[in-house]
Amino acid sequence: MDIFSLLTMIGGLSLFLYGMSAMGDGLSKIAGGRLEYILEKLTSKRIYAVLLGAGVTAVIQSSSATTVMVVGFVNSKIMQLSQAVGIIMGANVGTTITSWMLSLTGIEGNTVWLKLLKPSSFSPVLAAIGICLTMFYKEDDKKKDIGNIMLGFAILMFGMETMSGAVKPLADNKEFAGLFTAFSNPVLGMVVGTVLTAIIQSSSASVGILQALCSTGAVSMGAAIPIIMGQNIGTCVTSIISAIGASKNAKRAAGIHLLFNLIGTVVFMIVFYSINSVVHFSFLSNCASPVDIALVHSLFNIGACIVLYPFADKIVALSTLIIGEDKTDDESEKNDNSDITLDARFLDNPAFAMQLARNLTKTMAEETLEALRLAIDCLKKYDKKTIKKVYALEERSDRYEDVLGTYLVKLSSKNLSKSDSQSMSVILHSISDYERIVDHATNLAESATEMKKKELEFSKSAKEELGVLASAVIDIMSDTVRVFSAGNMEEAKGVEPLEEVIDSLTKEIKKNHIRRLRKGKCTIELGLILEDILTNLERISDHCSNIAVEMITTSDDSYDTHEFFEKMSESDKKSFDKRYNILKSKYTLSND
Repeated sequence: MDIFSLLTMIGGLSLFLYGMSAMGDGLSKIAGGRLEYILEKLTSKRIYAVLLGAGVTAVIQSSSATTVMVVGFVNSKIMQLSQAVGIIMGANVGTTITSWMLSLTGIEGNTVWLKLLKPSSFSPVLAAIGICLTMFYKEDDKKKDIGNIMLGFAILMFGMETMSGAVKPLADNKEFAGLFTAFSNPVLGMVVGTVLTAIIQSSSASVGILQALCSTGAVSMGAAIPIIMGQNIGTCVTSIISAIGASKNAKRAAGIHLLFNLIGTVVFMIVFYSINSVVHFSFLSNCASPVDIALVHSLFNIGACIVLYPFADKIVALSTLIIGEDKTDDESEKNDNSDITLDARFLDNPAFAMQLARNLTKTMAEETLEALRLAIDCLKKYDKKTIKKVYALEERSDRYEDVLGTYLVKLSSKNLSKSDSQSMSVILHSISDYERIVDHATNLAESATEMKKKELEFSKSAKEELGVLASAVIDIMSDTVRVFSAGNMEEAKGVEPLEEVIDSLTKEIKKNHIRRLRKGKCTIELGLILEDILTNLERISDHCSNIAVEMITTSDDSYDTHEFFEKMSESDKKSFDKRYNILKSKYTLSND
């Protein structure tokens, strides 16, 4: 094998790894976070967790990626260890699909059907279709992703063929054959498989490289089997790295992955070679083919899953025993705001990361509404415990803004779909509005506290007017949270008319207050507090308007919020005026 063959092999390996990555990324985007959402929700029964783990891994073509997601779920307290163990077992089964696809390169025959099954026959067709979809459907994310999947698969297979062609001259090389004779030592073969897989962090890719080497005819089954066993251990490195700095349970999830593969490998090796010492399997001296590699890989992973499934709870207990409790870790988890978190592990899957960000923002919106309701309740009837709840929600709001803002900035550098980019824009604008709304709710609570300390009370007329305004503000906040959570752009158009009504109510209340002040029915001190309350309620409605308008303008790709109302169509203006008049009649002030 000369230097040029070596360069060809390196180039083939590079294409192979890139193709695998591109195909996996395309499949993940097509799934759009739905597969991960299913993993999160539908793991109540362990058998379902195993099947889901296998299915998701078969789709995204990476058991390492699935396991890293599981570590992230456990770290974020979305999933329990008892659920995680099933998914990890299933992931090992799902990863075998890749080796079967790669085994197509070993097909030999002269019939038309067999030739059509060879990657060298259909990969160019897939590449041609894929490049057309990628180039001519740039605005259609779904078709573009399908094109990337086809291109990734074609590149993967081309890289596999290139590697196989580059190493074929080694078939007659005695030193190369001698090297693999040494690998027939089970322990050495396991170490080689473990190290190789740990370096490239993908058992599928490592198995693919072994399948390419099998084309030389120098790799025997006796040499291949220990290497495959080691590859299953080496793939655990990715999840172990992802667990660094994570919670104890997340580290235990990575430990479960290692224990499952380690125990499965040890049991297999002891049983297999014990039987071999008596029976002496003749097939161990046969040359391994890509199909043989895929078969052994599948039999081991499926067999390990079946054998260890009844002992899943024991594996969880062993992982918990190895990674013991930590008092300081437990104390940190008691932090009231520890549930407000987004795991950086999910950034490698942008579609699902966006779904997590959306879910957390919805929770922020709901807590913002709760803070407003509590603050208004305190204006009606002062309660010290309720005031404390408002302040606690204000601290949580700051935490929401910090976590979401930081996470989305990191996520913005990833390759997002058009809809996810729009969602990100809306969320980034909205979280600051929600945070400011809670600040204004805190100001209302402070006004209630001031009135309690000074034993001040509004007149009956002022109370009634504030009641009408507060009702309108709670309604606009409720509408905003509802349309934001549902992502309903059409209903978002109904928020602005109510904001106009609230502006009108605020002006009218101020005029009535001046009139009462002139008549001596109100004091200047109460008037200052009333002014603060009106200002905060009006600002809250302004922020609700900001959120709704941002949703509408972003969905229309018209990012100029200030020009939104100027560009409204005649039908939109008529609809706006109609809703405004209905709301105006609903929220009316009684005359003194």
